[in-house]
Parts: sequence; structure tokens; C-alpha cells
Amino acid sequence: MCGIVGYVGKRPAQDVLISGLRRLEYRGYDSAGIATLDSEDKPHLARSVGKIAELEKVLALKPHTGTLGIGHTRWATHGGVTVNNAHPHNVGDVFLVHNGIIENFRGLKAALKDVEFKSDTDTEVLAALINSKYDEKTSLKDAVAKALKEVRGTYGIVAFSPREPETLVVARLGSPLIIGLGEDETLIASDASALLGYTRNAIYLNDGELAVCNKEGAKVYNLDLKPIASTPEEIQGELEQIQKGGYDHFLLKEIMEQGTALKNTLSGRVDAKNGTMRLGGLNLTPKELKNLRHLVIVGCGTAYYAGLLASYYFEKLVPDLTTEVVIASEYRYRSFHLPENSAALIISQSGETADTLACLREIKRRGAKVLGIVNVIGSTIAREVDGGTYVYAGPEISVASTKAFTAQVTTMLIFAGMLAESHGGNMDTVRQLASELVALPENIEKTLKAYEKDMKKLAEKYAKYDNALYLGRDTAYPLALEGALKLKEVSYVHAEAYAAGELKHGPIALVDDRFFELVDVLDGPLFEKTLGGLQEVRARGGHTIVLTDSKKDIDCDDIVRIDTDAKLTVPLLLNTLQQLFAYYVAVARGNDVDQPRNLAKSVTVE
Repeated sequence: MCGIVGYVGKRPAQDVLISGLRRLEYRGYDSAGIATLDSEDKPHLARSVGKIAELEKVLALKPHTGTLGIGHTRWATHGGVTVNNAHPHNVGDVFLVHNGIIENFRGLKAALKDVEFKSDTDTEVLAALINSKYDEKTSLKDAVAKALKEVRGTYGIVAFSPREPETLVVARLGSPLIIGLGEDETLIASDASALLGYTRNAIYLNDGELAVCNKEGAKVYNLDLKPIASTPEEIQGELEQIQKGGYDHFLLKEIMEQGTALKNTLSGRVDAKNGTMRLGGLNLTPKELKNLRHLVIVGCGTAYYAGLLASYYFEKLVPDLTTEVVIASEYRYRSFHLPENSAALIISQSGETADTLACLREIKRRGAKVLGIVNVIGSTIAREVDGGTYVYAGPEISVASTKAFTAQVTTMLIFAGMLAESHGGNMDTVRQLASELVALPENIEKTLKAYEKDMKKLAEKYAKYDNALYLGRDTAYPLALEGALKLKEVSYVHAEAYAAGELKHGPIALVDDRFFELVDVLDGPLFEKTLGGLQEVRARGGHTIVLTDSKKDIDCDDIVRIDTDAKLTVPLLLNTLQQLFAYYVAVARGNDVDQPRNLAKSVTVE
């Protein structure tokens, strides 16, 4: 996996492919390559290890010509980071790029006895399998369809052959592919951002579909090669949204634009004057809303922590609702029980997260309603849920998620308000929450502006540490989990997070001079309890940072107090400070902030 682009049309393919790959850099990758056909239908292949700049150096020595080609940025799964393992792969007359994992590649490889493999990848095996079906009487479309019927796993592929110099063959199962339809040109991408500026019309390929593309457009089939009707959709978003806009990194840009993103999330959904909240698209009747008794919130990583934070509000606002927050990669394999009147919230920024998608399908198979909370419009999860809503945070380019977390939590709080009204829940709290949500974008903007320099200064002070503990209680516990995740993602500091009450049950053994501790302290019922844990750390020589909304005395090494009248939404304000802290620690340590090592933005393999 990671990023795929393809082009057939009237422009120089090399330029389009490189431009598209650059827009997909945010997904994380370790090698890159392109393959094209020149004007004489002769293929050219260029690959390199490292960033796209290295590929451009290779191409500068021998530029590619022609108006058809495919490109790929690879994040290593099968085999190490080498030129031979980079995509595209070529076997015989087949050139192929591939996202996903071919689970039975070893058996397929063993059966292809006459092939001399040059890489360690499952993708080269797939290219060889297609080529073995591609005789003189067979079209590339037919060969791909036959090969894919023998494959077990996931894939998003684009293939071409010099024998059919005006054709790209595309197919997907569990890994997204979008076909952009331009004027006398057709583009392929694994993410719509690579298509912006070329076309607004696109076909979102569904699982089990194959398409034959030329400059006139695309025809879609199933794997039995029966035609499927496809309706082009409009690509959302603007080119400016995937540019840095004067910031040093996308991560800082996305942290700082959270106020603007939240205005989009909230637009038309919250009425502070009447204390009401509405989400469109859920496809739940008033009766279904009122009868809902068991809510499963499903996510991975940051999306899981967003769900965990939101669960505290569901419990507070809707007392007769049981809320369960689960990690998708675990839940999908458990023998779970869904009682009557259950529903699931499926949380994913990309809408393509493989484990979350598999959970969605299993829960749906068991008869419960599945509702999506997704950022990327037209994504697979958005298409497969029974109902759902977009968070409208805009494109998130940096691998580490920031504004999507804030928008996901906010969207779930709106849903909690809807449920409270339907269930006759705590309406005084709902009205307070509605008022605070309307004020949240401005409060976030003020908080970021007021405390950015403080967080930078703190980050530079603590950047030398290789270990950290994050602590919090109540809603500050999932806040601590998310803060620690951000720090480890971008700074590579070993960061762990615990509920502060758990400190004495084991984690306090870690406290020594090699650690610093960041404690989120909320000015509420558990304020004194949290301070107890903080003092336990200080008594053992800890180096403590406190983020708080309290004006009370707190003994610690460093403290940042936010000035706010908010009560319910304070965790989202404190989280912006954690994001800034993680960002500036990573900058101080000289890391690649937007593309952290070993990580990919959209995790489409298990």
C-alpha cells in the first residue's frame, strides 16, 4: 500500500503522475515509482527508495514521454525498503501498482514455477498471475478478472500493457480507488486529493468492481465481466485545502484551523437559543431514536479515543443508554452480543480504515443499525452504513489526526444531545452543551492564539526526554490517551497514558528522572483526586506539566492555565494544547512532522 495514481489522456503522463504522487505524500511512504508508455508504445519504468524528490532525480536522467502511465508511493508490507520492492512491478507484458495485501500470495507464487521473481512482494506475484492469464487471445481486462478470482485478500490495482497502449484496467476490493473523468483524459487515484485541479467528476469504484479506462472514460464491470451502471459524482474540496498556506507543516496548519473546521461541523446543527441539536442523514426514525438502549462506538487509534471521550457525554446526557466503546481490530473477532435496540457508531477520518470497515460489516450482518461518523466524502464506510453524517473537517493531510478528532467528538456530542431530547434526558445539560458548542470554534481559536508560545517553550524544555506519562481522570482520561498518542506519533517519545487513579496500581513504578509527566487537570468533582495522583508523582522526583482550566493552587514544575468560562467542552480546549506540545516537541527533535516513520494516513490493511 499506499498511494496510487494513473493517467491516460492528452497530457504528458509523467507530469500528472508526479503531481498526483506529491499530493498523496501525506499518506506516508518509503519508496516511489512510475511506469509509462512512450509515443511508440514502449514501456519505461523508474523507481527509487525514499521521497519523491529521489524519483525525480532518476527521471531527470531519462525523462519519460507518452500520455499513459501509472504511479505509486509504497509503504513496505511484504519485503524491505528496496528499489526492487518498489512499485510499479513488471512481469512479462503486465505493469501493475497495488494497494492492499494478497493473503495467499505464497501459494500463488509456488504455482508460478516459470517466473523468476525479482522482489519479495505480493504485488509482483499478482502481476505474474495476471500475466500468466494474458495470452494472445485474451484481453488485459479478461486476464485481470481471471487472476483476481484466484486471489484472497485486499487490493486496489491499476494495470497496463504495451499490447493495449490506450487502456488502464482498474479493480478494487477493500482498498479505495477513484476514477476521475476529464475532457479527453481519465485519471485514477486512491484519494480524491490527487484529482483536484484536473476534474470534478469521478466514479467511486465499489468492492468487487473492475473498470476499463481510456481517455474517453471508463466502463465498469463485476469480476464476471458483466457491465455495471456507474453514476459519476462530484468531488468535494478545494485545491487550496491540500496546500500548506504559509505554515511550515500541514500538522500546524490543521491544528490552527480547527476553529474554522468546527464552524463547518456545527453549521445548521446546533441551536443555542432553543438548546436543540440535529444531525441529518442518520436514517433513524423518532421511534428508533427513542428506543435505542445500547450504543457501540467503534474506532481505531485517534477515532477510538474520540469515541471514548464522547462516551462520557452520552452517559451524562442519556442515563438510560448503555454505551460501549471498542477497538475495531479486537471487536471484529470477539463473540460479542448485541441486545435488542442496539446501534453502532462507526468512527473513521478516512472512511477506509480496514479493521473498522470489517467491524461495520460484522455488526450489520448481526442485524444492528450502523451509523457512520466520517470525514472523507464518498468513502467506503460512508457508502456502507445504514445512515450517518460527515464531520466536514476538510482534508487532513498530516498523518497525525488533529482537527478530525475535534470534529468527530463534536459530532458525537450533537448526537448525544439528540438522543437526550428523544429519551427525556438531562435537558439542562443539553442546553448548556449547545451553548458551549456554538462558542467552541471561537474558544479554540482564542486558546491556540493565547497559548501557542507557551506550548512551544514547554516543548523545547522537555524535548530532550525519551519517556512520558500522560494522566487524567473522567473526561481527561481519554484526553490523556489522545495526547500520548500524538506525542509518540510525531516525536517518537515513548509515551504512555493512564487514568490517574490507576497510577498506584503499577505505572508509578516507572517514575524516575528519565520521564516527564503531563497531567490534564479539570476543575470539577475529581479535581482533588487528580491532584493526589500528581503529588504521588512529584514525591518520587517526577517532572510535571499541568494543563488546566482551574484557578486553584497546583504544585507542579510547569503549568498552563486556560482562561475560559466553558465547562463541558474544556477537554477539547486542553487537547489543542496537547497537539501544539506534540508538534513542537517533534520540531525540536528534528523529525519529519507530517510523515512520521512507519505510519500511513489511511490504514487499509489489517
